[in-house]
Amino acid sequence: MTYIVNENCIKCKFTDCVEVCPVDCFYEGENMLVIHPDECIDCGVCEPECPVDAIKPDTEPGLEQWLELNRRYAETWPNITAKKEAPPNADDFRDEKDKFKKYFSSEPGSGD
Repeated sequence: MTYIVNENCIKCKFTDCVEVCPVDCFYEGENMLVIHPDECIDCGVCEPECPVDAIKPDTEPGLEQWLELNRRYAETWPNITAKKEAPPNADDFRDEKDKFKKYFSSEPGSGD
């Protein structure tokens, strides 16, 4: 088992989860984070830290595409280990649906 980040993170990119991760397995894209599934130790401390419910165990049904997306981009995006300020308009996107189709960016973030 591992944890994954889903589309709830897109355009919100709160980094509370990064701060509590004991193995630094988060990677930063332009407008979302991902978890490297081979680095995650399945401790679960990140899940309750996410204010937009974007972190889920990969054992939940229907998350296969998110596991693959997390794996793919964790290989190319920079590692992030310290909390950053969320985007200034993050709350505007908190409850929006279908964010992947509308806003996903494969561009890397700045990392640490």
